[in-house]
Amino acid sequence: MPATPQPPDPTPDVEPDHYFTAEPASAAERRTLDVRLAGRDVTVHTAAGVFSAGRLDLGTQVLLRTVPVPPATGTLLDLGCGWGPLALTMGLQAPGARVWAVDVNRRAVDLVARTARGLELTGITATTPQDVPADLRFDVIWSNPPIRIGKPELHELLRHWLGRLAPGGTAWLVVQRNLGADSLQRWIVEELGLRVERAASAKGFRVLAVTPA
Repeated sequence: MPATPQPPDPTPDVEPDHYFTAEPASAAERRTLDVRLAGRDVTVHTAAGVFSAGRLDLGTQVLLRTVPVPPATGTLLDLGCGWGPLALTMGLQAPGARVWAVDVNRRAVDLVARTARGLELTGITATTPQDVPADLRFDVIWSNPPIRIGKPELHELLRHWLGRLAPGGTAWLVVQRNLGADSLQRWIVEELGLRVERAASAKGFRVLAVTPA
């Protein structure tokens, strides 16, 4: 009996190398990429082994079209920063804020730091999760979370970081609809006791606005 053809991967932005590993096995193949962020044409550093290394991925585009401009001051978080489009946008829009770009992938952290230095965005700190001070609370979180790490790991990740929202803070998450956006919304409400509003739905993605109850 012939094998059943498999459908195409719905998330072509995922590199063959696991972008959510601490040390990608692939050669870095560092390069630059010209993108438009916060209304500016900028050059960013990117490399193999990070999420969507060759372009600004569709989910992040949907999120950036939805979120309001971050506060001019405060503590902001890009959770799972990759090469940094969310953190860099925060830094460009709110140069007086403290922006934390956090990723387990050390290659991604290095890329964000290099780009931030080149753009003179001194408010951005790119680091791994273990180096974020435990007492920090975040006024705004933007994230295109790594859905493909698996549900238990994703839930642990969100439980930790959404629990660090400051009073009055908001986390904005973009999740592909066919990868469980609606069930994740229910889980955040039922298990974490947070409020969730579906702020946008476009191009197969949901944008969820999460606030403390």
